[in-house]
Amino acid sequence: MARTSRRSSESGQGPPPRAAEEDEAQRIIDATLALIPTAGWRRLSLPAIAAEAGLPLVSVYRAFRTKTAILAAFTRRIDEKALAEPLAAADEPARDCLFDLLMRRFDALRPYRSAIEVLRRELPGDPTAALCMGMALLRSMRWMLDAAGIATAGLGGVLATKATAAAYLSAMRVFEGDDSADLGRTMAALDRALRRIELFLRPLSRPRGAAASTAA
Repeated sequence: MARTSRRSSESGQGPPPRAAEEDEAQRIIDATLALIPTAGWRRLSLPAIAAEAGLPLVSVYRAFRTKTAILAAFTRRIDEKALAEPLAAADEPARDCLFDLLMRRFDALRPYRSAIEVLRRELPGDPTAALCMGMALLRSMRWMLDAAGIATAGLGGVLATKATAAAYLSAMRVFEGDDSADLGRTMAALDRALRRIELFLRPLSRPRGAAASTAA
């Protein structure tokens, strides 16, 4: 059976196993984000997610095991969208690069605004999920800082990462109610928040080439 399945994939009769697994994982993420606005987070069940995705429950189990793991994968999706394209100017100040990267994240989050609002309200009632997502946020901010050419090593890097996460969450509260075409209110809030933490960022700046090699 395994040999037959392998021959089918290699002969073009079906997608490669890894591609099929990735497609299922993305369907599960999409189903979860689609259900959160109506079902909420705490009451949302894995069987409901499987049904929304049109998959057997075992597919969800194989891909994620927990709802929190699905949210973590969603965070990685947003990170990848922010990091996918190179920054416009190599000589742009590090703080401006960081601003651009974080705005890319907000742009990518637009379709999921309703779900994000529910998660903000309900995740504090799920301490395990809240802790895991807090760690995921810090991991995301480290990637954004590295991509912007701001070091994340040592105590200074820890402070920069936490300060950036706080600035991002501050702008997130504005983003939730910002229905403008260009996210102008969010941009202004993020700019103000990053200016407040610039003291943490400026001493840690380093050449952009070093940041790119670290991210790779």
